[in-house]
This record gives sequence, C-alpha cells and structure tokens, in this order.
Amino acid sequence: MERMNLELGRACDIDNWMHLVGQVKDSFPGLETREALEEHRRTVLDFMDRESAVCAKIDGRIVGTLLFSREDHMLCFLAVDEKHRRQHVAESMVSYMLDLMGPGKNIVVTTYREGAPEGVAARAFYRRLGFTEGRLTEEFGSPVQEFVLRQ
Repeated sequence: MERMNLELGRACDIDNWMHLVGQVKDSFPGLETREALEEHRRTVLDFMDRESAVCAKIDGRIVGTLLFSREDHMLCFLAVDEKHRRQHVAESMVSYMLDLMGPGKNIVVTTYREGAPEGVAARAFYRRLGFTEGRLTEEFGSPVQEFVLRQ
C-alpha cells in the first residue's frame, strides 16, 4: 500500500474533501440534495476551523475523512474511499482522533440500526474497535443506534 499521511484538515483541503463526500454520500442520510451537500461543506469548514477534522491522504489525495466533537465526545462523520477500504484507513483515523481527544471520556458514534444492510460493515467495524451498542435514536429522519467506546 502507498504511504498514508494523517493530518488535520484545513480549508485548502475542502474541495478534495468534498470530492470524497460526493462519492460516498448515498451511504449517509442527510446528504441527498445539493443544498444538504452545501450545508455539509459549511459544517466541514467549521470543524476544520476548530481542528476537529481529520483526513487521510495518499499522494496528496484525500482517501479518508473524519469529523469529531471534543465538546460532545463524539465521532460525527467517517468515510473512506471505496478503493482504500479494508486497508486500516478508518482505524488509523479513529486512533488519531482518540489521541487528539485525550483519555478518560466515553466516545459516541451513531450508525444504522441492526438489520439495515447499509450498516453491516460500520457496525462490525465499531464493534472490532471496542464500541458497544447504546441507545436507539434518529438522525436526519433515519433510525440509528449509538455505539459507545468506554475509556
């Protein structure tokens, strides 16, 4: 595998970042329309300003993105380019995020509920990292489940 670099996303990365989001948007509720993608772009820039956006780059191209909230102890968004899945990109970004978050706080992420085909891989990934199922809730009109990493 080519050498991957992990770094905090910066405003100059936004077009490259959104290119990846455009490729994976169908896997995420709330990114169905042009307006929703524009709102997501503004959100990503806000996270970048707060040093809460992580990107994985290979040869200068973003192959993975992660947004997190220090305040809410939450992993907010995680996506990996289809061609680079199963190469530990997501795991590396989560580990990088955990180092930035610091010890002692439980981390929450939401994903599709049990039984949703779109959520099989994500649920298995989070379980492998030590996250456990939490409460059922809803986001963007879609039923989801929290997963919690207890630290």
